[in-house]
Amino acid sequence: MAEEKTSKGTTQKAEKPPKVEDKPFTEFMEQHYLPSLKAAMAKAGIDDLTLEFAKRKIEVMGQNDSEPYWQVQGSWYEPTEGQHRFNIAFIDENITGQKIFTLTTNSAKPSTIEQFMGDERRITLDLMVLYTLQRLNGQKWLTRN
Repeated sequence: MAEEKTSKGTTQKAEKPPKVEDKPFTEFMEQHYLPSLKAAMAKAGIDDLTLEFAKRKIEVMGQNDSEPYWQVQGSWYEPTEGQHRFNIAFIDENITGQKIFTLTTNSAKPSTIEQFMGDERRITLDLMVLYTLQRLNGQKWLTRN
């Protein structure tokens, strides 16, 4: 830690810059999460990833009425498997609140809603990216066995 001497000779610790996770929700998502996720996906071999962050209704098979929620929607095309799409919806409009995850292929409506990062007490940018990659890898969308 950097320490500075004041005019009275006492030592004062320099203030730490705020964590990126403490930024306003939309600013954090647009300036930090989306670029970090895109870079991590490129590192995993997904170069044509399209990421969008917008407020929209959750699309799930069998559900017609839904409030709009902030969502990250990612999609890319695999020549042998078709279109892959995932959504992470932020129900409470913050990174520490309830989040849900859906995924689908070939433009079909998702049929399952899953809790996303529900057990994590401390949410960081790195954890959000890691959990997203782990969930996509659970579908074998990033690597094969």
